[in-house]
Amino acid sequence: MPMKRTNVYADPEDLAIIKAAAERRGVSEAEIIRQGIHLAAMANRVWDEPLFSRTFEGPGRTPSKDEVRDTVADAVGGESGAGNAA
Repeated sequence: MPMKRTNVYADPEDLAIIKAAAERRGVSEAEIIRQGIHLAAMANRVWDEPLFSRTFEGPGRTPSKDEVRDTVADAVGGESGAGNAA
């Protein structure tokens, strides 16, 4: 995809950090800035669909610590099957 040129203003301290990072990583300062722009764009993106679309059956309340522990223990015990029998 072709890139479009733009101008931005930045603090001298930020530019120094970018310059040092570019030298350390062996890439151009522009590449560091492009990566930062991409991260900012993705962090502020509005998605068309919710992240989680599935619903789960449950009691309609937050389970207690003991309920969570017991459910996980039951699930782990079910996965190991008869392998634990002596």
